[in-house]
Amino acid sequence: MKIYLDNCCFNRPYDEQSYETIRLETEAKLSVQGKIRDGNISLVWSFILDFENNANPYDNQKESIAEWKQISCENVIAEIAVLERARDIATIYQVKPKDAIHIASAIFAHCDYFVTTDRLLLKKVSSLREIRTINPIDFIQILEGKL
Repeated sequence: MKIYLDNCCFNRPYDEQSYETIRLETEAKLSVQGKIRDGNISLVWSFILDFENNANPYDNQKESIAEWKQISCENVIAEIAVLERARDIATIYQVKPKDAIHIASAIFAHCDYFVTTDRLLLKKVSSLREIRTINPIDFIQILEGKL
């Protein structure tokens, strides 16, 4: 199984953890990363993850997230086909260009799931047929056979 975690997902552990949903998403995301480290799930990386992570002002967070590029099984580069599909996704689903590039990268890499903690993005692309978009909590429930 191949998955793509967007930048929101990678940064969830660094968000304010006093909200229960954020804390649960953090725990689920860390569990997913454990499964990636164990080799049970393959992670896909992309040029847009590099771009967004490089803009992170917190060096320790930036370095911690960048380590996942080395663990990933594939790195999607900025190809015309990815950017054209991203443009279509942004137009059709009314999502931000960077979000569309993340999704297009996951589609281009033939990922089974696109995992994000961005609720608005999940709502906007819920009818997307090319890839299953999901939050980390629901993804863990799928892995456990509960969804």
